[in-house]
Amino acid sequence: MPNVETLRREGFAETVRTWLEENVPHRWRTERGALSEDESDEIRHEWDRQLFRGGLAGLSLPKEFGGQGLGVAEEVIFADLAGRAQAPDGLARIGRILTAPTLISHGTQYQLERYLPRILSGDEIWCQGFSEPDAGSDLAGVRCNAVKVDGGYRVTGRKIWTSFARLADRCLLLAQTDPAAPRHKNLTMFLLDMKQPGISISPIRQASGISHFAEVQFENVFVADDDRVANDGDGWKVAMTVLANERGGVEAASRYVELRADMDLLSQSIGHLPEYQRQLAELDTRVELIRWQTLKSIDFDPQSTVFFRSAAILKVSWSELLQEIAALGIETMNADTADHWRFQYLETRAASIYSGSNEIQRNIIAERILGLPR
Repeated sequence: MPNVETLRREGFAETVRTWLEENVPHRWRTERGALSEDESDEIRHEWDRQLFRGGLAGLSLPKEFGGQGLGVAEEVIFADLAGRAQAPDGLARIGRILTAPTLISHGTQYQLERYLPRILSGDEIWCQGFSEPDAGSDLAGVRCNAVKVDGGYRVTGRKIWTSFARLADRCLLLAQTDPAAPRHKNLTMFLLDMKQPGISISPIRQASGISHFAEVQFENVFVADDDRVANDGDGWKVAMTVLANERGGVEAASRYVELRADMDLLSQSIGHLPEYQRQLAELDTRVELIRWQTLKSIDFDPQSTVFFRSAAILKVSWSELLQEIAALGIETMNADTADHWRFQYLETRAASIYSGSNEIQRNIIAERILGLPR
């Protein structure tokens, strides 16, 4: 007999399934590969607002800040069903998946009250200011500096590969605050206003023609003491919380949205061809393994070692699978799917680099999970 928790989750899933059937934009389902950048941004931003109006934004966040007070299980269930419904991924992902849970772990009451409601409503878009031209994979080597002044800090430096920078209202920024301090003790995390003077944004056009990323130059930009996360020198610790969320179960569940939609498109276009059926079956199984591994992790404590182990392989798995599916799409595209697969093939080349390169992630798995020597 199903227990109460299972029944509750099944009821939640049925409610979400019905809502998605009624609300996923038809144009996104059928034309997303051919949309212009502005058209795509408009649909994705409106999707954030639809989620909020439908009571589906911030499922695992506290009710007092606009969330639903549920758990990671509901976040994963929603992402699973959204993938099957070919729903868009909104522009609020940095705020929702990275900033919000980081503030719940490390933020002040002021920061929680000021930022969480606007993240969940879709009113504020966030970007992540971590990577730099000379400090990409070496996060501890960032050189963007924040100098203490009266009432706050003045930030000068550069960030690169900054997702959503051209649209962002705020930036989750990692900066060096004490050049003389030991490595990993010289960094501080900030919540920086992106709509002030002194910020220059240079979009980086990708091979796909889209500019998801940008290089951002900060020149003597102010950030208030109230917008410092934790204490001076705690930036590395806070950054590890951000990265755990970026590579963990909820992020993988949101990537499943894209994987499932692309897999369904492949099946519809070439599933009737005998020469591809075995390959399609293998790819489809691997897509569902992402779902299975993500769902398996939801019953573990997010702060536990077993949760970390369960989620650690997901980033490598989903990124490389995205690339393989797109490659098969290019190989088999027709007049109806060519625009989508050309875009997706070029777009997914970066998947094994962003959110932490797969080489770095394999090192983490080897050293921190398998216990292999350096």
